[in-house]
Amino acid sequence: MLEYPAGPGHRGVETSIAAARDIDLSVGRLQRIALSAIRAAGARGLTTNELSARVRIDRDSIQPRTSELRERGLIRDSGARRLNANGKRAIVWVANRLIGVVS
Repeated sequence: MLEYPAGPGHRGVETSIAAARDIDLSVGRLQRIALSAIRAAGARGLTTNELSARVRIDRDSIQPRTSELRERGLIRDSGARRLNANGKRAIVWVANRLIGVVS
């Protein structure tokens, strides 16, 4: 299993480790999907909810990928905020200028 942020994170608890191991194979694919969508959004960027809707992947599965991509230096917090469906302000993610490769 790849270490965070290239692979899924866990809290060091048995159930968390097992969940990370179960999703490990799909993380690279999900990171590539998320990064591609965020890059395609350009300077407007995407919130996590917008990203989830754009790629048609459950928010609970795609949100951790934004944290991983941020840690890898591939995306960043744009500083902008947009309201999500429940009326809370959400980070708008944008791709960094340097084009990174998700392995």
